[in-house]
Amino acid sequence: MTTAGDIMHRGARWIPAHETLDRAAQLMRQLDVGALPISDQNERLCGILTDRDIVVGCVAMGHDPAKVTAGDMARGTPRWVASDADVEEVLHEMQGHQIRRLPVIENKRLVGMISEADLAKHLTDEQLSGWVESVYAKS
Repeated sequence: MTTAGDIMHRGARWIPAHETLDRAAQLMRQLDVGALPISDQNERLCGILTDRDIVVGCVAMGHDPAKVTAGDMARGTPRWVASDADVEEVLHEMQGHQIRRLPVIENKRLVGMISEADLAKHLTDEQLSGWVESVYAKS
C-alpha cells in the first residue's frame, strides 16, 4: 500500500498566521515553493497561502503585503491528510475539494506536502488522468 508519507515532499514549513505576506513571499522564494500552510498560535493548520493569493488577493487589490497577514488570507476549512493515509484517500480528498496541494500531518504536526509534481511522480497514468480531470474540471 502506497501512503501519503511515501509520496509527500518532506520538509514543508508553516507560515504563522501573524506573519505578513511580504515575509511569506520571501519564504516561498527561499524554499522554492508556491504554497505554505498557515499555522495558528498552537501550530495547527488554519489555511494554505499560495503565491497566487498574494498577487490576486492582496497586490492586485491595492493592499500592502507588508501590512496584510497570512491569517487575513486564510479562508474556508483547511484540508489535510494523515501520513499513513492510502494514496486513494489522498486522491479522494484532493479531487473532492478540487485542491492541488495537500498538507500531510503526523501526530498533529506538519511533516510534508503533496503537490501536483508529487502525484505525477508516483501515480499511474490512469490515476493521474482521473485526478487532473476532476481537479481542473469546471464546477
